[in-house]
Amino acid sequence: MSQFQSLAGRLLVAMPGIGDPRFEHAVILICAHEDDHAMGLRLDRPASGVDLRAVLNRLDIASPDSAQDRIVLVGGPVERERGFVLHTDDWISPDATLPFGEGLAMTGTREALTAMTDPEAGPGRSVLLLGYAGWGEGQLEDELAENVWLTADADLDIIFDADHDSKWSRALAGIGVDAARLSAQGGRA
Repeated sequence: MSQFQSLAGRLLVAMPGIGDPRFEHAVILICAHEDDHAMGLRLDRPASGVDLRAVLNRLDIASPDSAQDRIVLVGGPVERERGFVLHTDDWISPDATLPFGEGLAMTGTREALTAMTDPEAGPGRSVLLLGYAGWGEGQLEDELAENVWLTADADLDIIFDADHDSKWSRALAGIGVDAARLSAQGGRA
């Protein structure tokens, strides 16, 4: 039996023909991966008609004008009303932040929402995501064995920049794969 190896801090890049329209061309950052579950945040799907300012106003949190243009992402199909602030680890809430990977962290509190709008005291880079992607025991490992996903090193630009349309192809290019040459047909040698 193989020894468990966590993918926390790595990217999952969907293969063409994944078979689930919720994950077509998805780039997901794995935030937690234990032997009995995995949790990740999709990085390339803006939430339609929602920006950071709207979320802050809905929660009665003061919002600077700069929050109006900050896109909120759909992190996944699970608990889509639940928010997660994905950020660099230069800002941490001692009781609520989950650090993972190299220089990354995730916090799901109002304090994190306030911090992400503070350019001096908050994290250097951050994004709000609604919902998450989750896998039960062995599910992600099975999907990897079935070639549903490729894995890649985390890239801060892919994680935090606003060029959402090219994240999938850039993540593939980062592992030496040309998206135009990728086939939806799988096989085993």
